[in-house]
Amino acid sequence: MAAQLGKNSRARRTLALTVGAAAALSLCAAGAPATAAPVAKHHQFSAAASLLSGARSPQERAALTDRALAAAGNSLQTSYDTKPLYDQGIDGTGTTLATVVSYGDKDIKSYIDSYSKSHNLPAADVQILEPAGKVPACGDPGTPADCSSWGGETDLDVAMFHTLAPKAKILVVATPTSETQGIDGFPDMMTAIDYLADHHSANVISMSLGTPEDDFDSSAQLHGLDAHFKKATDAGITVTASTGDDGSTGTKKDNSPWGKKVVSFPAANSYVTAVGGTVLHTDSTGARTSPDTVWPLSGGGVSHEYPAPDWQADVDQTIKATGRSLPDISLLGTSGTSQSSPLFAAVVALASQKAGKGLGFINPALYKIGAGATANGIVDVTSGSNATDGVDGYTAGKGFDIVSGWGTLDAAKFVPALVQQIG
Repeated sequence: MAAQLGKNSRARRTLALTVGAAAALSLCAAGAPATAAPVAKHHQFSAAASLLSGARSPQERAALTDRALAAAGNSLQTSYDTKPLYDQGIDGTGTTLATVVSYGDKDIKSYIDSYSKSHNLPAADVQILEPAGKVPACGDPGTPADCSSWGGETDLDVAMFHTLAPKAKILVVATPTSETQGIDGFPDMMTAIDYLADHHSANVISMSLGTPEDDFDSSAQLHGLDAHFKKATDAGITVTASTGDDGSTGTKKDNSPWGKKVVSFPAANSYVTAVGGTVLHTDSTGARTSPDTVWPLSGGGVSHEYPAPDWQADVDQTIKATGRSLPDISLLGTSGTSQSSPLFAAVVALASQKAGKGLGFINPALYKIGAGATANGIVDVTSGSNATDGVDGYTAGKGFDIVSGWGTLDAAKFVPALVQQIG
């Protein structure tokens, strides 16, 4: 299943172009001239989200989730060693996790109730917010066809939150426009992030989305978004983002491949913790049978828009990066790094509960404990690369590397180490 769900980026682009062609044919059938149809832009959805979007009901989506993730939800608690934390009462109680996402899923309560029941999890406390304006239902006239796929992304975020931080409150912060490629959709998402910061509504924000830096019309357009992420971290909110599912490269606004190394925004932003993807090698209980390896399509590289930050100064001596490298850390991403970011966000929520406060910007602390490796719950990833579609990639090695960051984690050790380092 992992092999089937981990389709390469060319296959995802073919799917996007097929959807665009169908939309164009629909316009022609309605009497519009064929030459009038613009090239459709589409967010590059994970294989898992695409699978869930085809389900006919919230219950069917819940039943498909383990298949979509190529891993049983309960087993992830074993894989990331969260049980010792639960035994101490560190289960997310009193914390709030937020996913900022286009359209969201208006049936999210039914979905997560069904998922929780089948995975023996407590009932989830989930709420939908629409701070950027009223969000249409997927069946409403004029709503883009990708609305249902955004619902699949939403479901996966919420399932991953609830699996590792089962007592955390969950906010689905839905926006009324689709994030496609480049600036499209981001202004509404920044409104949503500002709302969460102004109201101190969340401890952690996860964004399972991204677009290559190169898809923005200018550097000024891209960096016009930076202040919103800083505002969130200044409010004590940690922001995580997926590094993308195109390996070392990415997709242009017209859905064609860049054919060169690019990195994904917002993961590249200096105030965001970038989360890459690994392949878990486990038995049926979730116990590791061998070390994690890099998921071959995990986004990673070096930004040409964001300079190397001070907190990467030590690792830069080894990796020789000329800008901000990403990811910072990696978790399960076999079906897309849309899994990885919410899983890490849930671990940060556990740390936030233990600390009794929002942790805010954690990257400086993360890089300090990274050097402590196993003692601090850092689990090195030393195998795999993300060369994709003929574009050279990066290879994992001992210690910090560009394709996996510090590697992955053991939550029972990582959580107290992060809290101690932040102070």
